[in-house]
Amino acid sequence: MAEEVLLSSEKNSGRLTWSLLAVALLASFGSSMLYGYNLAVVNSPADYIKDFYNRTIVSRNGTSLDEEALTLMYSLTVSIFAIGGLVGSLMVGALVTRFGRKGTLVNSTVLVFIAGSLMVFSRACASLEMVIIGRFITGIHSGLSLSVVPMYLGEIAPKNQRGFLGLIPSIFICIGVFCAQILGLHELLGKEEHWPVLLSLVVFPTLIQLVLLPWFPESPRYLLIEKHNVPATVEALKWYRTAKCDIQLEIEEMQEEQRSLSSVNTLSVLELLTDRTVRWQVISIVVVNMGMQLSGIDAIWFYTNTIFENAGIPTAQIQYTTVGTGAIEVIAGLVGGFTIERLGRRPLMVGGFGFMGFCCAGITLALLLQAHVPFMRYISVGCVIGIIAGFCIGPAGIPFLMTAELFTQSHRPAAYTVAGSLNWISNFTVGFVFPFLQMSAGAFCYLVFCGICVAVAAYVYVVIPETKNKTFVEISELFAAKESAISGRLKLTKMNGYGTAPTQMRTDV
Repeated sequence: MAEEVLLSSEKNSGRLTWSLLAVALLASFGSSMLYGYNLAVVNSPADYIKDFYNRTIVSRNGTSLDEEALTLMYSLTVSIFAIGGLVGSLMVGALVTRFGRKGTLVNSTVLVFIAGSLMVFSRACASLEMVIIGRFITGIHSGLSLSVVPMYLGEIAPKNQRGFLGLIPSIFICIGVFCAQILGLHELLGKEEHWPVLLSLVVFPTLIQLVLLPWFPESPRYLLIEKHNVPATVEALKWYRTAKCDIQLEIEEMQEEQRSLSSVNTLSVLELLTDRTVRWQVISIVVVNMGMQLSGIDAIWFYTNTIFENAGIPTAQIQYTTVGTGAIEVIAGLVGGFTIERLGRRPLMVGGFGFMGFCCAGITLALLLQAHVPFMRYISVGCVIGIIAGFCIGPAGIPFLMTAELFTQSHRPAAYTVAGSLNWISNFTVGFVFPFLQMSAGAFCYLVFCGICVAVAAYVYVVIPETKNKTFVEISELFAAKESAISGRLKLTKMNGYGTAPTQMRTDV
């Protein structure tokens, strides 16, 4: 009878409530979606922005910029978003510890309003600096939100809903890209006079978040483990769980984690990197977060228009074809979100990276043969779509979810700082290096991405355990067992002739 009551309590506590879904949608809509939007929004008005830069320089100096200088200025406008993202990711640990998860999201909205104001008035003020600074500030906000939103949702979700809620931000990133592609069509805001408005539309989702998110509670785990506020923890859990739910079981699980961390304060990044007890967790987030960006997805987005042009798609229709790839991103993200709790994290990661690697090899073959076999042009288009779909099903969002799941409360902020920094550095590296790699290696450059995808898939399959339906303490214990097993094998290796034990045996003889 007691077992039946316990199972009933766990079932009720694991239900997806309207309050949980609402806060996940709101936080993702006002923060995560902006990252995807800002990634894609500069593609459509690129020529208009370059022309604005050139006319501004002419009005100031009386001379125009040459093509190389103009390209450099535009490249700075695009890439400074990633530099801002790196700055934002480095601030995550300090901000979430001081203001909390929800508090950081609410307070960071001021960055979006400042950036939006700079960009929308940049043309009227004839200031190209306002555009560049605005892009930098939006990057800072995206660097924060990419880490804080998954952390917040991972902490408020029951263990059997953590995967679904954790992938909602990645779905909204895809929606953000799709919205930027649609709004950038010539029939909508893709005209010369509208590009400042197109860049600054990010303020509207953030305004909705600023008005509504403060009404939702802070993360219960943050309130209990870091603030030691039991009454606020109880109120937050009642808000996010069903009325019939016995929250005592969940509070006891948090208190168990709190007791295990009673002598440990929130770790700094240096302390995290030197803590041998979480060595494999740190290596794992390094591999999956770097692999996410080094998989070649950014390079694919960079090369999409050229591939479609080579496939014979008329130039006037390429923008609509690109919108079609954005729709595929959203569909693939939804597939991943609705299957993660059924299939688990590892199958989606291994399958996603593995399929991307297969398609990267396919696009190399298609690009090499399409001059001789016309049908290969359409294979290259299919491989582009396959890479995008494979990425959005798993690798696009699960690395952020894994960063929340693989660490306990004291290690999590520093882990997100490390993961976010590597993510943005890798993003910037691919964007900077790919054009040179493409010039030197040609179609073979995609074999580099193929190798990375296959290597990451193999690492996830061999090293990272399935975390579905497990508490944070249970996940830590799985890695502790792995560390013990590896240490045991090392000791056995020494005993077999590589350590001091054999020498002692000979002495005894």
